Amino acid sequence: DKNIDIEELKNDIRRLRKELLFKEQLLQEKLLEKDRTSVYNDQLTTSEIIQYSRQMILPEMSLKGQTALKHSKVLIVGAGGLGCPAAMYLVRAGIGEITIIDYDEVELSNLHRQILYTEFDIGTAKVQSAYNILKRVNNHVKIIPLCLHVNRDTIKEIVVRNRYNVVIDGSDNVATRYLLNDVCVMNDIPLVSGSALQMEGQLTVYHYKDGPCYRCLFPVPPPPETVTSCGDGGVLGPIPGVVGVLQALETIKLLINLPGVLSSRLLLIDGSSATFRSVKLRSRNPGCAVCGDQPTITSLIDYEQFCGSKGYDKTDNIDILEPEETIDVEEFARVSKYNIVLDVRPVEEYHMCYLPTTINFPFTRMQRDDWVEEIKRLFQRCSSPNLEKVYVLCRRGNDSQRAVCHFKEKLKDTGIQFYNVKGGLYAYAKKVDP
Repeated sequence: DKNIDIEELKNDIRRLRKELLFKEQLLQEKLLEKDRTSVYNDQLTTSEIIQYSRQMILPEMSLKGQTALKHSKVLIVGAGGLGCPAAMYLVRAGIGEITIIDYDEVELSNLHRQILYTEFDIGTAKVQSAYNILKRVNNHVKIIPLCLHVNRDTIKEIVVRNRYNVVIDGSDNVATRYLLNDVCVMNDIPLVSGSALQMEGQLTVYHYKDGPCYRCLFPVPPPPETVTSCGDGGVLGPIPGVVGVLQALETIKLLINLPGVLSSRLLLIDGSSATFRSVKLRSRNPGCAVCGDQPTITSLIDYEQFCGSKGYDKTDNIDILEPEETIDVEEFARVSKYNIVLDVRPVEEYHMCYLPTTINFPFTRMQRDDWVEEIKRLFQRCSSPNLEKVYVLCRRGNDSQRAVCHFKEKLKDTGIQFYNVKGGLYAYAKKVDP
């Protein structure tokens, strides 16, 4: 019916999905009541034996390994590109209890790589959406969704109270990596760490037996400006999928005490050439501040201060210009057609989507020695002799502010006034062209 409103349809679907979920959970409870321990096996139920039979016939797994998985507890920090596939395979493998922590909600830009979510989950807490899917996969597994931001207070309480066998790091920021490393060392828990960016992935296991921890290898955090996230650098969807699946594999090996755990080694994955390479890491550092023979860090610290960066993946909005040097997107929409607009996003990002009549001049180009002469030539080619105003635009309004600062400093002799478009294309899409 053409008269049905889109929001009305969405609300109807949400209501029906909620009703379906309730009935599915009710059915699962009834089925679990009937699912009794097998008369031939006092560790697993009959349905569990059937469900896990294909992996239990492996000599490396057997009944002993499957029973170990059933009595294990795993913590997954981050329900994103890494956490989703890791959680999916661990739930299917029959881990007894899995806690999933994430503070974020599902967004459209997540869906190309975060395989637990659909378009109907947009705006829903990731951990809740993950819970709903995973419980439908295997109702024998206890899944605990925690929608919260990981910091030194929350993670300490959770880890001490639950005593996990393995922690999986599915985060995307340096501060959380140090936090998870330290809390795992202090509680003697192996940490399965993975990362994925662009066409490359990495994987290793920290603090296992006498292997190094993260601080052994990186005692000092990198400068914040040198760290690129998926949001800034991009990632091809299958890359975190591969890394997340391998994190699940390493976790299972740890839980059933298999040899060949990726400790003291780093697995490098190059998706562009489809190559896997394992490199040997340095041994545990006896002088390490956390896992060394005489540790100097014995309690959790302020990791955002230590790293000089936030412990989450969202982009912080900066504010480094005077109010009169900024224009809101509504006013910009009215005046932009009569003035020069510089879009300072990277070339690849610009060609994905751009406003008509804008000129692409990437912010990174300002690192070159000749950028000032280049921008002056650009102004001469495309402006009138009495050019007075130039508007600067980027994705969220951060790089455009930085660019305005550079323009003000290097082009003060031109008499041109530079203005930042507040909120960038993100705000434009929401307020002007939704």
